[in-house]
Amino acid sequence: MNKDYQLHDHVEMKKPHPCGTNQWQIIRMGMDIRIKCQGCDHSVLIPRRKFEKGLKKVVKSSD
Repeated sequence: MNKDYQLHDHVEMKKPHPCGTNQWQIIRMGMDIRIKCQGCDHSVLIPRRKFEKGLKKVVKSSD
């Protein structure tokens, strides 16, 4: 299953952040993807493969 996502999209991940929310914004893309928590503004850099595995859906597109 291929989910389309782009830079600055808001996405929902399967596992929530320790602050309690699972809403994230994509702020950098490459081999690794940096996402920022929408609850506490903490950013995390994760490998693309792990990101794609944990991605549930795109909540709001950047378009």
